[in-house]
Amino acid sequence: MKLTRISLWHVPLTSHTAYYMAEGKTCDTVETVVVALETDTGATGWGEVCPIPHYLPAYARGVAPAVQEMAPLLLGADPVGPEALMARFDKHLQGHVYAKSALDIALWDLTGQAANLPLYALLGGRRSETMPLYHSITCVAPDEMARIAQTAYQTGMRQFQVKLGADADWQADVARLRMVRQAVGEGPLVYGDWNCGATSLDATRVGRAVADLDIMLEQPCATIEDCGRVRAATGLPMKLDENAHDTASLLAGHARGCMDAVALKLSKFGGLSATRRARDLCLHLGAKMCIEDTWGSDIATAALLHLGASTDPARVLNVCDLSGYVAPRIAPDGPTRDQGRITPPDGPGLGIRPDKDVLGPPDLVLD
Repeated sequence: MKLTRISLWHVPLTSHTAYYMAEGKTCDTVETVVVALETDTGATGWGEVCPIPHYLPAYARGVAPAVQEMAPLLLGADPVGPEALMARFDKHLQGHVYAKSALDIALWDLTGQAANLPLYALLGGRRSETMPLYHSITCVAPDEMARIAQTAYQTGMRQFQVKLGADADWQADVARLRMVRQAVGEGPLVYGDWNCGATSLDATRVGRAVADLDIMLEQPCATIEDCGRVRAATGLPMKLDENAHDTASLLAGHARGCMDAVALKLSKFGGLSATRRARDLCLHLGAKMCIEDTWGSDIATAALLHLGASTDPARVLNVCDLSGYVAPRIAPDGPTRDQGRITPPDGPGLGIRPDKDVLGPPDLVLD
């Protein structure tokens, strides 16, 4: 099998609900990048990356130039065994892991198709039939957030990410956490997420004000050091997100004692290959994992579900159905949530078929 053509699309994804976050950050319509790798056997591998510029140093229009730079290494290469090609990419082009992520996913898709196996079989074997999801709640008025949580609870959701800090009012954040906890009752996981937007002082005040509740905090501050101070000052468990993006940052978060849980997002690490290595390190470090991606639709969702399904279920905090938050759906046969849980596709490779009518003509073709 040899790679013969690279095609790339830019697809606007519109959130069903606009997401408001700390420091005026929003997530409403975001451009995702879809990549197709065609081969001389007729098989096509699909990849996707959907960067959010205010989240990490990555942007959608940076993917195509990076792909063009790596194209000479791709065209004519054997796609089976993605890590060999990814190592060549890393030597040729330092960084740009978000662009490499889409290519890596597509290479894994082709490898699974060549083996006639779903990706979870190649990433460690299936460990879970279904996996728990979390529901992300936009940062608006506390009573509205409680209503959103209660509605999601009625559909079977039992994990709730509460966005904080949009109005820079720490007391309002306390109300958000208290009212969401009250709305869903005792037992479900509730965690407050500032997306790096809080000072250690404000995050500590919030944490101490809800210390009587079963609450977890997520990435309150922009540095691991400040997150560690908040963890120590509040005594509340903490999940790292933005700061966790490679081996060194995982080790640093563990050493600071602020990585009770961690978000392993494919595009932060550089695709399935690198995130699988991060997964295995976290198994050693003891952190529970949210296996997901920054944003995206059905291709990114399918990829992360395969990695989640091949991970020890005792260590999977949750996964995310990114495609359930946005429109359009890129693959109509992609998995959907059911009673707060989701199942990975069973077909070879990613196990989904993107709809080319939704994608339209490609913006870039290299052959």
